[in-house]
Amino acid sequence: MASRKTIKSVFESLMFVWGEPLDVKLAAELMDINRNDAYEYFRELQEEYEQEGRGIVIREIGEAFQFVSKSENADYVERLLAPAKQKRLTRQALEALAIIAYKQPVTRSEIESVRGIKCDRVIEGLLKKELIHEAGRSPAIGKPILYGTTDTFLRYFGFKNLKDLPDIEDIESIIHGEETQDERELHQISLSFDE
Repeated sequence: MASRKTIKSVFESLMFVWGEPLDVKLAAELMDINRNDAYEYFRELQEEYEQEGRGIVIREIGEAFQFVSKSENADYVERLLAPAKQKRLTRQALEALAIIAYKQPVTRSEIESVRGIKCDRVIEGLLKKELIHEAGRSPAIGKPILYGTTDTFLRYFGFKNLKDLPDIEDIESIIHGEETQDERELHQISLSFDE
């Protein structure tokens, strides 16, 4: 079996070339070690990066790990990438995304009943950005599609998993203008996407 140092070195290389979050199970299989050991190596590597104050950190997303730039360096990264056109999510898209995140799995009609308006185009846009996905079918009449958030959603908002979402007692009060501390925290997270 490879040494601890070698395994962590391989994991660094794998995360670098993979680009997407690297699943712990896949990494364990590649190194022929058990999943729990692989997870511990990733966590050690993550702690080492944090302790050294590097510009690149390792973020845990669900059952996977990925290199990301340090949030404190965001202004400089944005300056470097400034020539690329960016398109932010609209308020309507953020509203629908919040409803899906907190009530998932949820149907289009359930989203529309909270928002009070149709949301076909908004859902289509969120699907294209891969922030949501079809999560099956409801057993209700007509078997409407159920929607849920994706790992891309977690990655862009900086969440490890859905438990990291701020507590929001009532999504409908947020949609209708009653801003809470949790909503203010959620609005502070900005998302941008290349067109």
